[in-house]
Amino acid sequence: MSNIVLEDSIRKVCDGKMKMPKVWEIVKKFKDFCKFHGWKTSETEDWVEVDDKYHNFLWTRDVHPSSFKSIASHMRCVVREGLSYRVVEAYYTAWLFSETPSEALVKAIFENPEFSKRIALYDLSPLLEGKNLCGKLNHTDSSVFQEFESFLKNELKVELKPISNIEFTPESCSVTEMA
Repeated sequence: MSNIVLEDSIRKVCDGKMKMPKVWEIVKKFKDFCKFHGWKTSETEDWVEVDDKYHNFLWTRDVHPSSFKSIASHMRCVVREGLSYRVVEAYYTAWLFSETPSEALVKAIFENPEFSKRIALYDLSPLLEGKNLCGKLNHTDSSVFQEFESFLKNELKVELKPISNIEFTPESCSVTEMA
């Protein structure tokens, strides 16, 4: 089988097998994409600024629910200005997980309306395993996160599946509980 290498920096096909990018490669390519919209990005930090609001990207393998709640309650990001740094409010935060996030994290977002308005969650673990699939939980009105989802669909050809609150799905409730 011939080796085909696409110098796209996002997708590489070798020996007929798809090698998917790492999280940092996805974020870097997306930040480059954001510049076409005239949005401000950072070379060293993972945020996008639109209309004086910071849309922050945090990527992690896993996070303890108490740490998640603490970070989510104090949404901040670092902005580098020359040789100095300042901490600003991150109006929106997208959590990019390289492993499937725990049910406790998903539940925390569903149970807290303030979290769900400002936090998006993306399970990139299937994508990193070579599948064209990604889980999403995004109830924000962030134009950046909507564009991130379009980027995943159009540039990476990824299917986005909604992440649901497993404990509160209709299948887990009896008829009397749902009434």
